[in-house]
Amino acid sequence: MKFHRINQKIKSGIAALLSLICVPSVWGALFYSGHLADDYYVRPGETLRLSPCIKATPAETLRAAVLTEDNSGIETQLRLFGVVPIKEVTVRPAEEVMLVPCGQPFGVRMLMDGIMVIGFGEVASGMGNCCPAVSAGIQEGDMIKSVNHHLITCTNDLKTAVSESGGDTLTLTIQRGEIQSEITLQPEYSIREHSWQTGLWVRDSTAGIGTMTYYEPSTGNFGGLGHPICDPDTGELIPLGSGVADTVTISGAIRGQPGIPGQLQGYFSAETPVGSLTANSRCGIFGHLSAPLSDTPAIPMAFKQEITLGEAVILTTVEGTQPKAYSARITALDYTDDTQNMMIEITDEDLLAATGGIVQGMSGSPILQNGKLVGAVTHVFVSEPSMGYGIFAETMYQTSGGTVFQY
Repeated sequence: MKFHRINQKIKSGIAALLSLICVPSVWGALFYSGHLADDYYVRPGETLRLSPCIKATPAETLRAAVLTEDNSGIETQLRLFGVVPIKEVTVRPAEEVMLVPCGQPFGVRMLMDGIMVIGFGEVASGMGNCCPAVSAGIQEGDMIKSVNHHLITCTNDLKTAVSESGGDTLTLTIQRGEIQSEITLQPEYSIREHSWQTGLWVRDSTAGIGTMTYYEPSTGNFGGLGHPICDPDTGELIPLGSGVADTVTISGAIRGQPGIPGQLQGYFSAETPVGSLTANSRCGIFGHLSAPLSDTPAIPMAFKQEITLGEAVILTTVEGTQPKAYSARITALDYTDDTQNMMIEITDEDLLAATGGIVQGMSGSPILQNGKLVGAVTHVFVSEPSMGYGIFAETMYQTSGGTVFQY
């Protein structure tokens, strides 16, 4: 009986020990499964390295696969401590990307691809006040691409078409998100304006100031902002028709405070644009430079798994046209979010004294770590101006159509 009781105690002890080992391991695997990316890039001949406790297996097969000419990559399993399965991921080869970190302010002047509906007004018709546009089913944020199958590029095109309609029904081609459709719109005669009206408030262009993140010396292509340019009234991403990047001089900054975001103040300072715009996307605005911005040497772009928590540097301009380096910290990483990949904290006393931390206009300021370009500042925490979000440089570059990621 004593032997039986001792044996039971041993079994209970072993079970308790196994639970102490297994339960944290399972929870750890579940945690990492939800926080790690599904796709990774590595340089030819390298293996995927995430952290000492996460192994990509088998390493030999992975190395051999990325050395082949098949750029489609391979599936590999991530394991906690090399034992507990976490998730299957795809690893693809990519050549070293060399980018020039910028930090210079630049101006954006954009013409939209069509005209955007930003609001509605009432028309004083003979039958009372009405809004023909609302009655037709038009919504804020809609892009009007054509009227009666004639392309329109500015607000005057629409104004002319309505004025010359004589009250006849107009056929509008509308882009709403990914869906394009036709809507019929019946103008009403305004007894107040003595003209045909629709009740539409529209916009065809926008302008603003941001920070350039990088340019690629081999192509002249650049990326900036790290987030889209959106319409201030509707909040919708503005479809780019055409646009240019201009030189900007920063004249000062309104210091950010908790609850009140600050902003850089500046002005367009050259008549000749420095480049053209090619895309306005969720990950930033992209374009092509007419000439190099500076003689700053290019540095490697970090792949997301190479970024670590800890000390970093941001390049930004708070006066004049030339950026300076300021100390910061990367405090959190998120591989699963499309754009908010990092949390950063400004630690530089000079920058904190000048701006309070991150302010509007700093979006796009490059983040450097260990001699590599790791990302760009994108947003400020309104409640805590010294902190904000950043986007991976890899995400921006891939979105811009970087050739090393095409397979």
